[in-house]
Amino acid sequence: MSQTKQYIVAFLLVFTCAISAQNDDIEDVEVVKLRIENTISQSEFERERGDYFNSKDNLKKALELAIQIDDKEYQGILHAKIGKLQFTVNEFDKAIVSLTKAAEIQRELNDAKNLAVTYSIKGALHASMAEYRDALEYLKSAKTLFEEEDLEDQIPEVTLNEAKVHYNLKDYKTAKSLLENTIVSARKTNQNDILSNALIYSGKVFDKLGNNKQGIKLANEGLEVAKLNDLTENINEGYLTLSDIYENDKNYQKAYMYLEKHVALSDSILNIQRANLSPEKRAEYLETYNAAEFQKLKTKVEKQESDSNLAKITTILSIALITILSLLTLSLYKNNNIRLKSNNMLQEKNDDLIEAMKKAELASKTKANFLSTVTHELRTPLYAVTGLTNMLLEEEPNPKQIPHLKSLKFSGDYLLTFINDILQINKIEANKVELDPVLFNLKTKVENVCSALNNSALDNNVKMHYEYQKDLPETFIGDNLKISQILINLIGNSIKFTKDGDIWVRVYSISQKGDDHVLRFEIEDNGIGISKEKQDNMFESFSQGSIQINRKYGGTGLGLSIVKGLIEILKGKIYLKSELGKGTTFFFEIPLTYAPETVKIEKEDYSKNISKLDISNIKILIVEDNKINQMITKKILNKMNLECDIVDNGEAAVEKVKQNNYNVVLMDIHMPGISGLEATKIIRTFDKELTIFALTAVTLEDKMHEFDEAGFDDIISKPFKQEDFEKKLFEVLAVNENNSASV
Repeated sequence: MSQTKQYIVAFLLVFTCAISAQNDDIEDVEVVKLRIENTISQSEFERERGDYFNSKDNLKKALELAIQIDDKEYQGILHAKIGKLQFTVNEFDKAIVSLTKAAEIQRELNDAKNLAVTYSIKGALHASMAEYRDALEYLKSAKTLFEEEDLEDQIPEVTLNEAKVHYNLKDYKTAKSLLENTIVSARKTNQNDILSNALIYSGKVFDKLGNNKQGIKLANEGLEVAKLNDLTENINEGYLTLSDIYENDKNYQKAYMYLEKHVALSDSILNIQRANLSPEKRAEYLETYNAAEFQKLKTKVEKQESDSNLAKITTILSIALITILSLLTLSLYKNNNIRLKSNNMLQEKNDDLIEAMKKAELASKTKANFLSTVTHELRTPLYAVTGLTNMLLEEEPNPKQIPHLKSLKFSGDYLLTFINDILQINKIEANKVELDPVLFNLKTKVENVCSALNNSALDNNVKMHYEYQKDLPETFIGDNLKISQILINLIGNSIKFTKDGDIWVRVYSISQKGDDHVLRFEIEDNGIGISKEKQDNMFESFSQGSIQINRKYGGTGLGLSIVKGLIEILKGKIYLKSELGKGTTFFFEIPLTYAPETVKIEKEDYSKNISKLDISNIKILIVEDNKINQMITKKILNKMNLECDIVDNGEAAVEKVKQNNYNVVLMDIHMPGISGLEATKIIRTFDKELTIFALTAVTLEDKMHEFDEAGFDDIISKPFKQEDFEKKLFEVLAVNENNSASV
């Protein structure tokens, strides 16, 4: 073989070895990853058995393997799992360190999915440490990330933990709302552990709200789910909860029965949470160790039997048995001490809670009555304002009057929305406000808001500037009314605190995926600014920086709180930059989807649809005590060629229905004499089929069950959108026509 051929052969051998080594490295990495997964699985199995310390040891082994192959994603996951286990055994300080490491790695990798899990664990950890504000922040961040990653099945655990925090803060209404959401989501995703826990906690909440029967029902339902799925800790919690509720209900026999079950189950499983506290676990290890030593001693005795050294055998066995019995006694003593302290603390807290609950219930009733009165008194005249404005716009007004009427309509619509949001601010904070996405022109919408507020700006000698990104599409799908309200609040805020200056409104896209944009809105002013120490509280209710600012500039201090709530509902975020004496800039970012104008679906004209029906024999009864509202509703119906009668009280309504065949009754709620609710109940005793709409200005959230019980077919809130009113009428009248045709 020539020297050249030898070189070639040698090169090929080296190259082949290198490729083989590289393949071996790849296989090694995959093998290590497989070992990591197997070790995690083993750890999960041990954790479910309650063997927390062996579970943690396996996670640490898996972490060493992840570090060995420099797999950052696994490192983040394992730090989080170790932190969760440390949290379970009450090693809070160590858990915080582990979870902080996990979050740092996951933020560096932009691993949103696993970062959300870490935040969820941190939220639960801070809640256990009674650091409730931090807990809610982490849980809120976790929920936002889960929503962004479309991980719906992860959200129920977060909302359950949020509910528990609000329960501990004695904010039972918010806890109730969150638990309702948790129950719905847990059923949907078949998470029985979370479902049973949420039902049991709902029982606790209803008990605190004074509804013991509903509390017992829900707690029993949660207990049944726990039993069906062999969820021992939830069963134990269910027994304790039912014992507490029955005790509050003064049913001491059942309270004692469930307490006995709780104690028996706690003893049988050694009360897992307490048994895994570090000192008790160490005692358990000592017991195991001494049992092993006893076995060694026993073996030693057996070897010495041939010597018949009975005294030595007895001594050795006695020492071993005494040691084991001593350790068992110590363990039971500690367990009983913990239970005694816990019972004493629970009793003290129970007394405080009863007193606090009475005060909270009184405050809640006072607030509810106030809000109900305010709602009715404000919405009733607004019905007249919006109704008359719509009529004037439809009756070919003088061209010079059209801008004024449109401004009046805009103000009326905004005022109605503003009133609703003030009266329902708790609903906003509970994230229960429904979205109403429509196709709209964003550029025009912001221009209209700026134009509507321009006169106020000129009064302060303020010049407004509007900048819309040149290549940004104009038409999007989103809740334009809420976006308008956010802009009105923020721009109005800037106008209020700026004299002889400028305000800049900017809209631009900061990210895009296909037609989905994340848009940033900036509202910048060169007004009085906000000091650093005041900025952290600017988004809290009734906060305006200081009493002096409130007196000088006016306002309720609710605006920014409402803005923050609305932006969160739109899945966005808000922040500010400000310097005292130099001005303020508010930034908010929300996701919107671009849609071309051509996809716009024209709204049906239900007024015209009604005119196409055979309405010659249709009769409608209006029950309304306000003369202006009577006139407006009658005019709307007459425009649709519908006949109507009017009465101004409940007694007259009942008599009219007895004497005439009406197709629809529009029933006001608050009237002199008997209310609309009572009148409807009476009508339902002799006419089950008549369609009755509640035409009301009261808030509906706390009254819905009353409307259902009274027998209303539907509810129309005043002031209503005319197209919504016409749609509901059309649906009823169309059914009537079809029924007549079939006969």
